[in-house]
Amino acid sequence: MSDVINVAFVGNPNCGKTTLFNDYTGARLKVANYPGVTVEKKTGAFSFHQNEFKLIDLPGIYSLTSYTIEERLTRRYILEDEVDVIVDVADASSLERNLFLTLSLIELGKSVVLALNMMDIVTERGMEIDTHRLPEMLGIPVIGVSARKKTGLDVLMHAVAHHRHARIETPQHHHHTDDCGHAMRHMENVVVYSDDIEQKIDMLIERIHKLRPETINPRYSAIMILSNDEETLSEFDCDFSDIVPRSYEADIINQKYDFIEEVLSECLMRRAEKSRSTDKADAILLHRIWGLPMFLLIMAGVFFLTFTLGDALKELFLYALEHFSDIVSGAMSEINVSPHIESLVVDGIIGGVGAILSFLPNIFILFLSLAFLEDSGYMSRVAYVMDSIMLKIGLSGRAFIPMLLGFGCSVPAIMATRTLEHRRDRLKTMFVTPFMSCSARLPIYVLFSQMFFKEFAILAAFSMYVLGAVTAIITAKLICWFDKKGETNSLLIELPEYKMPNPHTIAIYVWEKIRDYLTKAGTTIFVASIVVWLVLNIGPSGFVENISESFGALAASALVPVFSLAGLGQWQICLAIISGLAAKEVVVSSMSVLFCTTDTVSLALQLVAIGFTPLSAYAMMAFCLLYIPCVATIATIYRESASLRFTAATVLAQLLVAYTAAVLIFQGGNIILAML
Repeated sequence: MSDVINVAFVGNPNCGKTTLFNDYTGARLKVANYPGVTVEKKTGAFSFHQNEFKLIDLPGIYSLTSYTIEERLTRRYILEDEVDVIVDVADASSLERNLFLTLSLIELGKSVVLALNMMDIVTERGMEIDTHRLPEMLGIPVIGVSARKKTGLDVLMHAVAHHRHARIETPQHHHHTDDCGHAMRHMENVVVYSDDIEQKIDMLIERIHKLRPETINPRYSAIMILSNDEETLSEFDCDFSDIVPRSYEADIINQKYDFIEEVLSECLMRRAEKSRSTDKADAILLHRIWGLPMFLLIMAGVFFLTFTLGDALKELFLYALEHFSDIVSGAMSEINVSPHIESLVVDGIIGGVGAILSFLPNIFILFLSLAFLEDSGYMSRVAYVMDSIMLKIGLSGRAFIPMLLGFGCSVPAIMATRTLEHRRDRLKTMFVTPFMSCSARLPIYVLFSQMFFKEFAILAAFSMYVLGAVTAIITAKLICWFDKKGETNSLLIELPEYKMPNPHTIAIYVWEKIRDYLTKAGTTIFVASIVVWLVLNIGPSGFVENISESFGALAASALVPVFSLAGLGQWQICLAIISGLAAKEVVVSSMSVLFCTTDTVSLALQLVAIGFTPLSAYAMMAFCLLYIPCVATIATIYRESASLRFTAATVLAQLLVAYTAAVLIFQGGNIILAML
């Protein structure tokens, strides 16, 4: 067995890089059709033809500049000596954008293999790529693959193993003519710039040799200095203004794209014959007026499926759960188990955890629908549509990506703020992202909307998602008014072609979400259900027959006067809200334990009996939407912000917003009802 070959997977967002990584390693990483998902390097290993490969999946980037965290992370890693081969994964159906990164990687001087992914889509569109001429022009191996169909994978790894120690081959053919003078002396480089720039590169290389003779690739460093790259300039800590009076970044970019255009003219055939279906769809979905209403309509359709199909399956699950509870209760009675233990198992554990598991069909359909939207290419369009709105409220256009992720889970959404360039943008986005309704809150919406809004249940639940987004926007705008120093940047995002979702990718995405949900049900919610049962059945005098005399009731009763203004002035409701700090799903399991039932009809009757109204239910849903996020999210905010003060301010502000919204809903609703 030979030494381990370290292979770094690099590429633009949406190029299928992580899917390809999964094909080789079997890793279950998230694969989504918008940038910002992979914000840390992932590693995996596998064997092939007596070679051991260590694969590193790096964040998706568009260039090797150091503007964002992901760009800095990727660049620093591939510059390290332990990377043997760089596999540049490019979307073959969008070579115009992807080859810019390829040229930058080649300039690093390391072994690079270009993996042309999505070759099946190229064929479907009637295009053709000359895979013989392309490697001649780039000076690196070019392998056609399809991560979706798992074709070309062996050939790619064979090329990686073979070119482990290879350098860029010379000479290359360029768009420069013989009268370019100085530039002709640099034909050994894949990209040859204008005479003026090449002359400055020569001068910088000479100075770099004097400053740091050990520099492995002085030409790359010189190009970065000409581009006014802050990281490179700080590395040399020298004044280059006599050679570089201004930034030549725009010139270098333009000349690289000139070369890319020449490459495409020689290597890409029938470019004009590609499918126009994407353009036709985008004419509607990206329309400046209809784009946002279309998004809301699509999401409304998702919730319609979540409720109609999910509820039908949920009834079967509840029937099975009730039957299982009866069997367990009967078996424990026959062997004379203590009534307290029987109550703990049946009412506490089975009732609490079972109440959460009963919403599994709804969760499954929601994630299945979102997975189809992501893998089809639509979610990228949503970020594009929201870009102008984000800029108007004082957030970076890129901030909508983490906020969009917040609909799934706030933890990865907070982590995705690393893709934002400026710290102030990251903090503002972290502050408002928890307002986006995560999937953990869905069981709360389903429970209360079904009990109190009947045929309008779908509308009531969907309104929570709209309310969360609107609250985030208003909060961001208020922050913008106070923060005059904030910087905003438009969203630079590649819009992938629409495609049929990949069943394998869909399966991975949905299973990961369902597994997380089941894991939480078996750990956090399991423990929380036991804790809630204990505080409801133990009081100052020991075990109590009446739960109103328990420690839980006594503690929650202290909050009743405060929550009465929001229509939540029942100690049971206050205790359920407190329990939701561990995980939002615990609110539902606590309700089941508090009222000793998983049946929504019975629960609704008990709630009405203690003075709970439909208006109270809507205020409850709004409060659970907006109040303090779960412990895991709070910990992530602290880790990402590295500020206890910011984390505390975020938690207190969200609690204040939630309480204010609940009070306004309940009091305002009562005023309106009194006027009718």
